[in-house]
Amino acid sequence: MADSDSALEKKLADFDPNALGDTSGGIFGLPFTPEEAQVVVVPVPWEVTVSYRAGTAEGPEAMRAASLQVDLYDPDLPNAWRMGLAMEEADETIAAESQELRPRAEGYIGWLEEGEPESGHAEHAAVPTHINARGQALLEWLKQKTGALLDAGKGVMVLGGDHSTPLGYLHALAERHQEFGILQIDAHCDLRPAYEGFEFSHASIMYNALKLPQVKKLVQVGIRDYCQQEADYIDQSNGRVALFADRFLQAEMLGGKSWKKECKKIIAQLPPKVYVSFDIDGLDPKLCPGTGTPVPGGLEFEQALYLLRMVVRSGRTIIGCDLNEVAPGDTEWNAIVGARLLYHMANWMGVSQGFLQAKPTEK
Repeated sequence: MADSDSALEKKLADFDPNALGDTSGGIFGLPFTPEEAQVVVVPVPWEVTVSYRAGTAEGPEAMRAASLQVDLYDPDLPNAWRMGLAMEEADETIAAESQELRPRAEGYIGWLEEGEPESGHAEHAAVPTHINARGQALLEWLKQKTGALLDAGKGVMVLGGDHSTPLGYLHALAERHQEFGILQIDAHCDLRPAYEGFEFSHASIMYNALKLPQVKKLVQVGIRDYCQQEADYIDQSNGRVALFADRFLQAEMLGGKSWKKECKKIIAQLPPKVYVSFDIDGLDPKLCPGTGTPVPGGLEFEQALYLLRMVVRSGRTIIGCDLNEVAPGDTEWNAIVGARLLYHMANWMGVSQGFLQAKPTEK
């Protein structure tokens, strides 16, 4: 233990946070291994059930590359880099299986859209069963991996891939916390049961999360595309799901209310322990044009970070978080935005878990 502590101290002493990002280092050019880091990012390059544009499986590596251009200074978090942040290497078998299964899912979705013609029935009808089994396997893999990191005292962040990816992590947290809430920033509710026949669809992540009795509250922010079935689910949830749709938030602010006041309303719905699930399409699509299902409207970058900071400053603990649906697209812009969002999310989760100290809030 002493040797490892000494090696880490030397890394801290030798690292220059003002230098160019070192490609030989870790994410953001930081010198930490996952074993040394306080917060560990787990990439999950999986996008089997995406129903419109693909590319999110390439998000983790695109953000890793873009992270080398991120300046590490944060005026609220002096020396934030010293906390220790690292990203694991992506599991190549996960990426390979996603690449193998995606064309099968895409063919099945096309078959559904054509009205399930008799031709091709045998070929396509069995696809959901197979993909659902692989989705269950992914859940178990991530549950075990994140659970081991949690038991080692790490803060853990999952980086997708599509929005189906963090479900195993939620299961791991549910085994370690009696109750918690989810703060979901998203353009979509993701409350569809087994969307298009896929139990672990990206459009079903919150429906699946709410099967966990430990999830006492789901607070959805920035939603602007949802169906009647999802609206009915929310209405019948007896307050377990709180919807802050983008239309409502914009109407409030156009009527003269501040974002700070809206954030206080959102946070008041959250229990003491919070999991943050961030679909990049919760932001205005000018910030994430490559994402799979962009929708007009959404949060500005600083609005999202302000809400995140207020959650932490309210005294709530962010027990885990994820960032999903960042697709490289035709420009590096998507990864540039995603990498900066990842950095701030990881750091503020670190603050809430006691790994970092933030400056006092301004009056």
